[in-house]
Amino acid sequence: MHKARFTLDPAFTVGEVNPRLFGSFVEHLGRCVYTGIFEPGHPAADEAGLRRDVLDLVKELGVTAIRYPGGNFVSGYKWEDSVGPVEDRPRRLDLAWRSTETNRFGLSEYIAFLKKIGPRAEPMMALNLGTRGVAEALELQEYANHPAGTALSDLRAAHGDKDPFGIKIWCLGNEMDGPWQTGHKTAQEYGRVAAETARAMRQIDPGVELVACGSSSQSMPTFAAWEATVLEETYDLVDYISLHAYYQPEGGDLDSFLASAVDMESFIENVVATADHIGAKLKSKKKINLSFDEWNVWYMSEWHEIENSGARDWAEAPRLLEDNYSVLDAVVFGSLLIALLRHADRVTVACLAQLVNVIAPIMTEPGGPAWRQTTFFPFAQAAKYGHGRVLDVRVDSPTYETRKYGETDLLHATAVRAEDGTVTVFAVNRSRTDALPLEVALSALGLTRVVEHSALADSDPDARNTLDDPERVAPHPVDGTDLRDGTLSAVLEPLSWNVIRLA
Repeated sequence: MHKARFTLDPAFTVGEVNPRLFGSFVEHLGRCVYTGIFEPGHPAADEAGLRRDVLDLVKELGVTAIRYPGGNFVSGYKWEDSVGPVEDRPRRLDLAWRSTETNRFGLSEYIAFLKKIGPRAEPMMALNLGTRGVAEALELQEYANHPAGTALSDLRAAHGDKDPFGIKIWCLGNEMDGPWQTGHKTAQEYGRVAAETARAMRQIDPGVELVACGSSSQSMPTFAAWEATVLEETYDLVDYISLHAYYQPEGGDLDSFLASAVDMESFIENVVATADHIGAKLKSKKKINLSFDEWNVWYMSEWHEIENSGARDWAEAPRLLEDNYSVLDAVVFGSLLIALLRHADRVTVACLAQLVNVIAPIMTEPGGPAWRQTTFFPFAQAAKYGHGRVLDVRVDSPTYETRKYGETDLLHATAVRAEDGTVTVFAVNRSRTDALPLEVALSALGLTRVVEHSALADSDPDARNTLDDPERVAPHPVDGTDLRDGTLSAVLEPLSWNVIRLA
């Protein structure tokens, strides 16, 4: 068997992991909110209607910044509908998902949900720059963040929230490059309204953090030209440019699907290059960071079949995008996490889309249980152990041939060194048939033992966790991993996500 190898050295690092890299996303889409995180009358519901069983799983997952309320939904969103007495809130048509929005869960409920998750959970608010603009953004900012003494801040207090929400990071619209977006704009049109909104918001709070919309995917015909045009308008006014990417097997091509992170890393590097080109053109010393605020495995072709069938009928919280993930999906998902960590120097915000029920790591049944999908485990492990400085990992790996990406490494890996000197290696074996021996030289790290090696793998790559069998798949301990004379030796099971902790 050919080995995969790499060397870790504390002198060679990528950058510090920003906790926001482990963010997520709650959109008013399908059952993410209603019968997901919020279900008054459920046996596990608290006094606010939040499901305690879901809250427990969200805490275990370890999410940080949670982007809200969209997504496509935000481009028709009226924030005023979501505040004040629930009985007075209007029902609205949601054009994005052809559903009826009741507004029973709104801005105050979202902030209360974050507080119950704990101090790591941070609001990340998206603004409607599709059907609305500068004035409405300023009104929402004043309502949410101004302490007191103005009409809108006093209105928030009258609604029961005396303390400001303290929202630091705001998304200037969502996927405005997409023709599917309500209020879709050209890059020039969007760049101007984003710049105007950013400039005005900074008049209220110069320290606000702002995310400009980048391309909805690298495959968009306007990709890179969109980023360049938008950043020429907004470079000195924003902090981040956004990226969105979803992956699924196409035409049964599982080998290319397993290499999806090749595309994700290319996407990141191309956006960095474009942003830095504009910075150079403008003679700016500032660096624009990346907000990868939508990413996941999503069987999008299945959604398009439903969308094109005309079957949707303005229902409340319909079952939409409820993908059930396999072990294979979880290994790809873990590889995408590795890609984000490998670029932690510039990707400082990332949001797994989404949190509950909708292409999510957590599933619920109305009136019934909540459970972990296979993708839950890689995220929870990365969020728990992926804090510190990312070490520079350059693999020497056996390769395999893929239809989309050509010759590709079987090993995809990264490593993170914590403040206490411990190191966690995250590694994926992309081979569907063969185990992969791994050897890691641990130069000058002072590590002496393997604390743990766990793997998510299964003899059935299609194994899943379901309502009927919610614990079918979980990580298991791996025996035989050894650290001796400064060299780590391990064997990665076929089609596996691995976490190796060293001290």
